[in-house]
Amino acid sequence: MIIDLTDTTSSEIASALLRARRNAGSPAMGMVGTIVVVVDEASHHDAMKAANEAGREHPSRVLVAILRPGRASSSGLDAEVRVGEGIPGEAVLLRLHGELAKVPESVVTPLLLPDSPVIVWWPGGGPKVPAEDALGRLGRRRVTDAAATRRASVDFSARAEGYQPGDTDFAWTRLTPWRALMAAALDQYPTKVTGAEVVSAKGNPSADLLAAWLQQRLGVAVEQKTSRGPGITAARLFTPTGPISLTRPDGAVATFSVPGQPDRPVALKRRTTSELLSEELRRLDPDDVYAHTLACMVEREGMPADEKKVSAADRRSAQTAATAAANRTATADSTNGKAEPKTSAAKRAAVKKAVAKTTTTKATAKRTAAKKSAAKKAAGQKSAAKKSTGKRVAGRS
Repeated sequence: MIIDLTDTTSSEIASALLRARRNAGSPAMGMVGTIVVVVDEASHHDAMKAANEAGREHPSRVLVAILRPGRASSSGLDAEVRVGEGIPGEAVLLRLHGELAKVPESVVTPLLLPDSPVIVWWPGGGPKVPAEDALGRLGRRRVTDAAATRRASVDFSARAEGYQPGDTDFAWTRLTPWRALMAAALDQYPTKVTGAEVVSAKGNPSADLLAAWLQQRLGVAVEQKTSRGPGITAARLFTPTGPISLTRPDGAVATFSVPGQPDRPVALKRRTTSELLSEELRRLDPDDVYAHTLACMVEREGMPADEKKVSAADRRSAQTAATAAANRTATADSTNGKAEPKTSAAKRAAVKKAVAKTTTTKATAKRTAAKKSAAKKAAGQKSAAKKSTGKRVAGRS
């Protein structure tokens, strides 16, 4: 059911929603929240479609606000109410004209579902500080999309400075499977990481966030390289035994490589907007990891180029040195293992010889002491005999 309202008010829209539910035979509301979509006229259709598809998992009231400030002094509100016809919840398309577009919260606030979370989404990029936006203040979660911004690059410094609990970005949401696979790799293959590398299409904000996340979590230098895309095409962790890599050249299937194990294919397709929005609706608590990654992004942007980027030659040199050291250690261990019997035999012979020498020395010393004792005893006996002879001679005299 579609109800068109021209030059209307928020109360009339609420009444139209109630009538539509009753006509559809479902006066009770089974919705879990409100999704406020702030979009322009050109892309509102795709945004509403994505929100309705996400509503299949999370039935919600979708309020699509199209702001048309213009220069006209008059204000106006046109609305289009949609209930049923494949829509899991309710959808309202709001067109705010003139001065009314400067205070959109006055129209949206009366239409929010009571006692339920509000998610504000800007498909076109979003403001620099979402929490300070007029509609952003209404949201428990504020979702932007850095990849959709019209600016040449995203000012993550402003995002980090104005961050408030509840802020997130689709550029960060796209990294969920990448982060999960890289973390699982180190769980399965625990080793020391000496460096990292992220390869992506030029100007990809998700690659910037992934590099910052790896640097923040691993404490190593992360180099970024460009490719033809689409999106992120590779992420590598360098270890002394070889790289742990996740490569996705076609945007659909990735190859997961770990040293000493065969390569494995992994399903890693580029997700649709509705899938990204569904993920954000599953978690409504603040994302502390995203906040820490934003802070690391600011540090990376302020770092000199020679400290931020590790050259390929330096990385290869470090990798070669680490591999050579590992090989030397392995060779030494192997050699020690093979020579162990000889070494043990030599030690046993040396110990036996030392014991025999010690025993001989002790026996010699014992014999010498016995001889000395016998000589001393003989000398004593001789002296006693002389004294006795002298006494007898003196008696005769």
